[in-house]
Amino acid sequence: MKELKCECGHVNPPGTLLCESCGKQQADYKNPVTDSGPLLDMRYDGSARRSQTYRKTVIDKVWNFFSSVKVGIWLIVLVLAASAVGTIFTQLEYIPSNILPEDYYREEFGLPGEIYYDLGLHDLYGSWWFITLVACLGISLVIASLDRVIPLYRTLNVQGVTKNTAFMKRQRLYGDRVLDKDSDFEAFKSRLEKKRYKVRTENGNLMAEKGRFSRWGPYVNHVGLIIVLIGAMLRFVPGMYVDENLWLREGQVAAIPGTDGRYFLKNERFIIETYESSKEKEVFKEAISEAGEGSVAKNFQTDIILYERSGNSLPGEKPELKEVKQDSIRVNQPLQFDSFGLYQNSYSTGALKELTFNLVNKETEKSFGPITVNLDEPKPEYNLGEGHRVEILSYLPDFFMNDEGRPDTKSRAPNNPAFVFNMISPDKPDGEVSFVGIQMNLEPNGENLMSMKFAGVETVNQSLLTVRKDLTLWVIALGGLIFMIGVCQGMYWNHRRIWLKREGGMILIAAHTNKNWFSLKKEIEDAAEGTSIPAAWDQKNIEGRSGGVEVGGN
Repeated sequence: MKELKCECGHVNPPGTLLCESCGKQQADYKNPVTDSGPLLDMRYDGSARRSQTYRKTVIDKVWNFFSSVKVGIWLIVLVLAASAVGTIFTQLEYIPSNILPEDYYREEFGLPGEIYYDLGLHDLYGSWWFITLVACLGISLVIASLDRVIPLYRTLNVQGVTKNTAFMKRQRLYGDRVLDKDSDFEAFKSRLEKKRYKVRTENGNLMAEKGRFSRWGPYVNHVGLIIVLIGAMLRFVPGMYVDENLWLREGQVAAIPGTDGRYFLKNERFIIETYESSKEKEVFKEAISEAGEGSVAKNFQTDIILYERSGNSLPGEKPELKEVKQDSIRVNQPLQFDSFGLYQNSYSTGALKELTFNLVNKETEKSFGPITVNLDEPKPEYNLGEGHRVEILSYLPDFFMNDEGRPDTKSRAPNNPAFVFNMISPDKPDGEVSFVGIQMNLEPNGENLMSMKFAGVETVNQSLLTVRKDLTLWVIALGGLIFMIGVCQGMYWNHRRIWLKREGGMILIAAHTNKNWFSLKKEIEDAAEGTSIPAAWDQKNIEGRSGGVEVGGN
């Protein structure tokens, strides 16, 4: 495409609608109008936008698609609608870790919950299609901004002082009058400078401008939104964001989620303190008695020891741990370390720690044992003497029957432990298999001589800790700050331009602003007071001029 050379001598890029220098409407515009035509739409000053110039290649079509304001609005609507759908039911990251997702949604929400799970909405914010939608919104913001801001910046930087007469007459604020004295021109110029206008003159013509930086407010908004979206996308990058729950029983040592096995935590002791009406102020006694004595938590905390792995260990081998610190985690008093925060979330009492069994001869009812099985680290074999041994062939910490009808475990937490024991005795040297769980004792290979009988249980308190790490927060905060700067930039300032042109003994005045026309008109009147400079009148409501020819709109 050829460049467009205006009669003023300025060479404009292909697709320019109004000359960047003098504002004259270009000859290749499909709807040329006369000086008395409708007012010009000055949103982009008639600059050459790529989306309105190139339409042939695939790149052009992709660019034009994402540069459309309508497409951007629809993407925003779709992201907001999808985000709203994600709040209907609990998202995957917030459901208990000891329950299978399909079971949770079915039991908690019934058929709607099953449909919600089957459609993949339970992990909406981590789904590929939601991430793609957010990425498309970001691409739309980038392309729409570049499509407008670059040509507008060029146009505003090269705009000339002397404007085409037709351009001036088709501005919303316009006036003309015979110029009596040249000194009036200098007085008008001086008054504009006092109002902080940047004034340029050329061949007896004048251009005054201020507040140009406000034109970049919407694009600063876009930059802020793009940075916020980048921060949100970074949360899916491993190591940038962690928000996990960790159940930890008293005495238990477990790897901290999100640390890649580098840090471990031991629950030394869990403490809970409750309110007692006899020790509290009178104003609280009634509320405590209504809730029940000892049922209102005053404080609950977890005394912990933080460990760091020292050296390398083989898979399955117990790691060597080095103590880092001892501390207490309370509500609103987290443990901070290496960009991580451990928060006291909740607690439960009566968590299973050890189960005790006896090996019993069913005929003689003679008992051997007992054996105590640690539910965190059960031993593979227990020797009971007199040729009696018990082997653990399989351990299911959280037993359930899966969809295939086979025994399985929902999680590694011992909420419903079940064992497959091999009971070896002098009469059965090869052993007998027994499947034992809570209120369950099955003999899958037929009647056994020996039997495992439940003899006791030891329980402990357990603490629910939330593990958080967020390296994206500063990115999101920076984006939000930039967005608010753009809002203030576009809201509290406006771009104002005033043009004066001498023509045949007449003085023509025109002005444009992106908002607050009354204030601009008042500034012109104040500057022209007592001079022969005409006061501009508002042409918006003049018959035949209220419509607008779009010269750079979407």
